[in-house]
Amino acid sequence: MSRLSFEERKYWDICPDMHQIDDMDIRILGQLQRDGTLSVDALSERVNLSRNACWRRVKLMEERGLIRERVAILDAEAAGCGLSVFIFVRAASHDAEWLRQFREAVGSFPEIVGVYRTSGDLDYVLRARVFDVKAYDRLYQRLIAKVKLADVSASFVMEEIKETTQIPLSALGRGAPV
Repeated sequence: MSRLSFEERKYWDICPDMHQIDDMDIRILGQLQRDGTLSVDALSERVNLSRNACWRRVKLMEERGLIRERVAILDAEAAGCGLSVFIFVRAASHDAEWLRQFREAVGSFPEIVGVYRTSGDLDYVLRARVFDVKAYDRLYQRLIAKVKLADVSASFVMEEIKETTQIPLSALGRGAPV
């Protein structure tokens, strides 16, 4: 690790591999969650921090994995994927080979935008974005052709009341290490 300035030394916790998130980081993250295209100059102005200090903090949070990536968020309706579908899956098996096939299958479909292993009666919940019910049926047919499933059902979203990519930052205010 390179030599740290006084500002950077106070920014690090006692353990050099851990970075304590502070209020300034939370302000930076809040701004980036709202607009990931902000230039360093604009970001530093919004959080009232020097350009270099702001850039170092962002880079550190990227290196530590807190900031994974910066992306453009598309309007699903305008992109032709206005129908959101939750797909509920019961696994046909719970062995390693089935899981490998399942991961490979769901990973191969761009329409499937989320896959979650869950507790309870269902094994997995998938979230898909498709044009319409016919497009969902084509996705369903391709999915069951790739991997054996014990049971599949789906719910179509009638109205999206809230959807955000912003995660709550309140836990970070408690000095969560990154």
